[in-house]
Amino acid sequence: MASRSRTTTGLAVLFGVLGTLHFLKPRPFEQIVPRALPRKKELVYASGVAELACAGGLLHPRTRRVAGLASAGLLVAIFPANVQMAADLQRKGSRPAQAIAWARLPLQLPLIRWALKAAREDRAA
Repeated sequence: MASRSRTTTGLAVLFGVLGTLHFLKPRPFEQIVPRALPRKKELVYASGVAELACAGGLLHPRTRRVAGLASAGLLVAIFPANVQMAADLQRKGSRPAQAIAWARLPLQLPLIRWALKAAREDRAA
């Protein structure tokens, strides 16, 4: 079986933990869904399912390519929620919370790169 990098494993763990949190504690995720989008709870659950599917897919060589591409797409799709969170905290959050929220926005880029790197890992099984 082909090995996976520690980065890919870490990304899978990140998606697994966050996907699980979407079901255990959906409220914080609902609050950052952009206001223009309807059915926030359903969107949170759908993104949780997507994150769990990506996590599982990243761990297996035969599904890693598709899961890596899907992970990159998911990270792009959830970016507006991260912007919404930063904007909301700018209006009513503490200074440290504001700084963290804005600082994490550019961190999406390395996560997207890691997902694309995972998609290119050896698929030999």
